[in-house]
Amino acid sequence: MHHPKYSQSGNRSLAAIRDMGETLGLEKPHWQTQAMARINENYLKLQAGYLFPEIAKRVNAFCADNPDADVIKMGIGDVTQPLPPAIIEAMHKAVDEMAVAETFRGYGPEKGYDFLRDAIAKNDYQDLGIDVDADEIFVSDGSKCDSGNLLDIFGDDNKIAVLDPVYPVYVDTNVMAGHTGEADENGQYGGLIYMPVTAENGFEPELPTEKVDLIYLCYPNNPTGVVASKEMLEKWVAYAKENDAIILYDAAYHAFISQDGVPRSIFEIEGAKDVALELRSFSKNAGFTGVRCGFMVIPKQLMGTTKAGEKQSLHALWNRRHSTKFNGVSYPVQRGAEAAYSEAGKQQINDLIAFYMNNARLLREGLQEAGFEVYGGVDAPYVWLKTPDGVSSWDFFDQLLQKSHIVGTPGSGFGSSGEGYFRLSAFNSLENTQTAIERIKNSVSTPA
Repeated sequence: MHHPKYSQSGNRSLAAIRDMGETLGLEKPHWQTQAMARINENYLKLQAGYLFPEIAKRVNAFCADNPDADVIKMGIGDVTQPLPPAIIEAMHKAVDEMAVAETFRGYGPEKGYDFLRDAIAKNDYQDLGIDVDADEIFVSDGSKCDSGNLLDIFGDDNKIAVLDPVYPVYVDTNVMAGHTGEADENGQYGGLIYMPVTAENGFEPELPTEKVDLIYLCYPNNPTGVVASKEMLEKWVAYAKENDAIILYDAAYHAFISQDGVPRSIFEIEGAKDVALELRSFSKNAGFTGVRCGFMVIPKQLMGTTKAGEKQSLHALWNRRHSTKFNGVSYPVQRGAEAAYSEAGKQQINDLIAFYMNNARLLREGLQEAGFEVYGGVDAPYVWLKTPDGVSSWDFFDQLLQKSHIVGTPGSGFGSSGEGYFRLSAFNSLENTQTAIERIKNSVSTPA
């Protein structure tokens, strides 16, 4: 007969061990006092919700209260037009290949298929006289993911500089990774170096007065829509060389540049391959926001250092990270991306870009006629306007939504230097763009 304090297997049960411990006055083991798994407490430092979910929350509440309102959404930078026919045709063909044993493909190379990487290297770089090899290209599911995942190969003690206003992902992913302190009353995090870009300095950031290690630059810029001159980028490359810094250059909107002499890649600058990597995306130019494909160029000569000062190849480190945590973009999607470089694909994408940039022109000119001070909208699909005097960017958001039934993006959501500004996106239909301009003219108070 088994003793009640024992299990049928003859081993003491957990209950019996617990009871004996209590009888003897022993402390509970650590595994009993810890209630549950520990979280990454860096997430608790994040300010409210991510910007765009907060916008969606407010818009959903307004629509629930005003079900008949015709709301025009010009906030998030999401494309609205269908994928170009050449891309659709290529993806259909690739899907058909997946239905036949002889042409079926399973896991592909993590860095991307050669057919796509070769097309990228040739069309985006080599044909423009820029020395980028296909083996320096890593195909991914988008620049947003890359910009956050990059932090895996960098240490926790780097000094990091960001523009202000800034694409929120750059900041938030550093917070999540534990690279910052708490946020102050302006929403700025300790440990980050903020570089204001406003009308007062011509939207050109000043070089840091202290040494920084990682520098986020985005041009054409999101959210302001301005571009970087060759002279400005030359200054940043020189600074990075002098300070052994790395430039994380986001060129997701390069295809929208129309002015001559404006750099489309950081690698147009002499020496940039020694100090910079570049992120690009098919999301905005080819309409891949819901398809997901982008890429990153990491030059083989780009180096970081260990704490002991030993140089390490960032290309090799990222290759290790990429192949460990990522199984590659799907074959049909990569065939679609390849088709973006066909003659038909190029023409169709150019037409798509022209469509969006016509919307940007209409927005810019219409807002100027309404009395607003406006920036951007020439080489980028975003218009950055100054709000009327004394109106905060979130108050202007509410005013625009309530009176005009238009959704934009408050500048303060991109950083404290974005306060007093507001972003409108040209990713919409021509009809909605024209309607939005008329509504703003008729219902929104503008500066005197």
